[in-house]
Amino acid sequence: MAGRGRSHDRIEPSFNGRDSRDDDDDFALDAEDRVAGGRSVKRSASSKPSRSRQPAGRKRRPSPRESGGLFGFIRRIVYWCIVLGIWAGIGVAGLVFYYGSRMPSASTWAIPDRPPNVKITAVDGSVMANRGTTGGEALALEDMSPYIPEAIVAIEDRRFYSHFGVDPLGLARAFVTNLTTGHMVQGGSTLTQQLAKNLFLSPDRTLERKVQEVLLALWLEQKYTKDQILAMYLNRVFFGSNAYGVEAASRRYFNKSARDVNLGEAALLAGLVKAPSRLSPARDPEAANARAQVVLQAMRDQGYVTDDEVKTAMSQTPAKAKRYWSGAGHYVADMVMDELPGLIGDVKEDIVVDTTIDKTLEKRAEQSLTDVLNKDGAKLDASQAALVSIDGTGAIRALVGGRDYADSQFNRAVKAKRQPGSSFKPFVYAAALEKGLTPFSVFNDAPIRIGDWTPENYEKKYNGQVTLATALAKSLNTVAAQLVMYDGPDQVIKLAHRLGIESELQPNASIALGTSEVSLMELTGAYAAFMNGGYKATPHVIRRVTTADGSKVLYENTYDNPPRVLSETIAANMNAMMMGVIDQGTGKSAKIPGWQAAGKTGTTQNSRDALFVGFTSNLTTGVWFGNDDGKPMKKVTGGGLPAKAWQTFMVAAHKGLSPAPLFGSGQFMADPVSPGNADQPMASAEPGMQQPGMQQPVEEPSTIGSIISGVFGGSSEAESRYPQAPSRPARQQLAPVGRGPVPPSDVAEDGRYGYGDAVPPGEVGDTLEGPVERPRRTTLLDLIMGQ
Repeated sequence: MAGRGRSHDRIEPSFNGRDSRDDDDDFALDAEDRVAGGRSVKRSASSKPSRSRQPAGRKRRPSPRESGGLFGFIRRIVYWCIVLGIWAGIGVAGLVFYYGSRMPSASTWAIPDRPPNVKITAVDGSVMANRGTTGGEALALEDMSPYIPEAIVAIEDRRFYSHFGVDPLGLARAFVTNLTTGHMVQGGSTLTQQLAKNLFLSPDRTLERKVQEVLLALWLEQKYTKDQILAMYLNRVFFGSNAYGVEAASRRYFNKSARDVNLGEAALLAGLVKAPSRLSPARDPEAANARAQVVLQAMRDQGYVTDDEVKTAMSQTPAKAKRYWSGAGHYVADMVMDELPGLIGDVKEDIVVDTTIDKTLEKRAEQSLTDVLNKDGAKLDASQAALVSIDGTGAIRALVGGRDYADSQFNRAVKAKRQPGSSFKPFVYAAALEKGLTPFSVFNDAPIRIGDWTPENYEKKYNGQVTLATALAKSLNTVAAQLVMYDGPDQVIKLAHRLGIESELQPNASIALGTSEVSLMELTGAYAAFMNGGYKATPHVIRRVTTADGSKVLYENTYDNPPRVLSETIAANMNAMMMGVIDQGTGKSAKIPGWQAAGKTGTTQNSRDALFVGFTSNLTTGVWFGNDDGKPMKKVTGGGLPAKAWQTFMVAAHKGLSPAPLFGSGQFMADPVSPGNADQPMASAEPGMQQPGMQQPVEEPSTIGSIISGVFGGSSEAESRYPQAPSRPARQQLAPVGRGPVPPSDVAEDGRYGYGDAVPPGEVGDTLEGPVERPRRTTLLDLIMGQ
């Protein structure tokens, strides 16, 4: 090459990374100059390197055309969204796995039992009350008004029948709505999620609870049908005012079953779910009805109802919630709940309790007390009243425990124990009759002292020699005091307990005036033994207890065969004597037109308590008036407010019934086996045992003339005119002044009467020191004039 005379300077290749545009070198190693495939590839000498090529090691900026523009930007956004979504999914899966691992195994999951409900029904099967945590029974979906599930689905979960337990569209909609409004407006939970929360979870708003809610919702959807889930939801959701489930809410707000609610009422119930306490019609009727209209619009939008149906529902008068915790039936319901554990033990399932209550009588009883209290209660300082009415078997037909259950839930008819006053005297007189005395035995109504006790008559007047029938009719305290000492307090207590008084009674002389406290219910039950002819009438309100479907009887009462506690003669004579209380005595205000009625008034010291207990052949009813704090009333006696309320109730209770006579038909009877009575020419009915409530047949009904003639002793002409009117026993003697009665037997040589120590250890009449108001004889004119 040198020999050719050509001289070339050697040029070393440079790899300093500078751009060729900045160098003077025109040499560059290109791809064609490299060895490829074992041979050298040369490029044309005329070829020049590209000036746009960058040296190795420096990044090239892509042109706008190469970057893709807007499309590339969107593509990158989508890419990163996918990436973030994947990571979010991984995170959510991790949370689900973590919180799910903290839950029990799904194989152990089960629907918790709904708290048991006690359905309390009247004798006609109608519902009186529901007791239990829920406040109402569970209904099948097909048993509810069809408007209820439609309204709930329309306002709470419109895609309920299409989602799988969680509604992503609903969540997204709620998120957007809440984001645009700036505050929480909608919730994204489905009905299934809400049910899961109510069944299993606490109300805490935590991430863990929300994750568990979703898992439980998915489990519910897999295990149960949509209708089953909806039924469980409707029977457990809270509707405010202590009402859980649609049945409880319907009875709470509309006083009807959920089976019978109309479109407007269903919309109101569905609207409560959002905010039960705030939207309750008991608290804010306007807000409740405004929400109901929103529900109606939603139902129309989804095709459940037509425009005309919506217009009709909207035009109806808004439902106004009544005072739910009012009505005398709640006293009965409380009484039932108190007795149930002793009859069937703990309530572990829904049950139905059939009671003996007649709802019509219950309403009339409550109204009679309310009317009397509203009219005269304030001016006479009487603020409370109670009533119990039972039949001859002891079944309670009506019970009112106070003036207003909403104001006071204390049951004065059952739980309050008060002095019965003179309404206790029939037990004293019945014990005396069992000792051999008769309604015509004569006692001296005069001032009396028994130890340091000196009882007085209410009017502080004395009548001298009177028969027992007259003494009871006029409620003479002096005679009752003599009787209790004649019989002995222990004998009176035994008889009272035998007839049904369960309270402890003090064995002292003052028991004659009712100083030992008893409840109105046990006092009324004991009187029923007189009404039914001498059988014990145990007061009871529960007839039967069954399971909700009626397939199993858990309890049934056994009061169909009561024991006899009084002879027929004693029962008949007591009935005739107590008829005199109403016909001529202190209970005249209790007369019932067309019906024979008997009873006894009772008034305690300073009119703190006033009672009237009486009966017809149909019902025995006791009424009490007074004040919870024991404050005296203004001269209220048993023959006043209580007798008036008793008469009002009994007239209403007997409306439409055919009058029937009392047991014994008001006739006095002689007991062939009683001491001193075997030879007396007193009228007597046919012997034999009778069932409670049956009347003893007589040939001729009792008349006022026969009673007057028998009690006060008429002429022989009067006695012959009324052949069943008894004459005064031939051997009955008047008691000497200062002594007790002379029984129909001779006086023993030791000066004791024929019944040993039955002489009253007290002083009567002239034996007392100091001036004594002289008694006067009762005349027929006094009786007619009511003196």
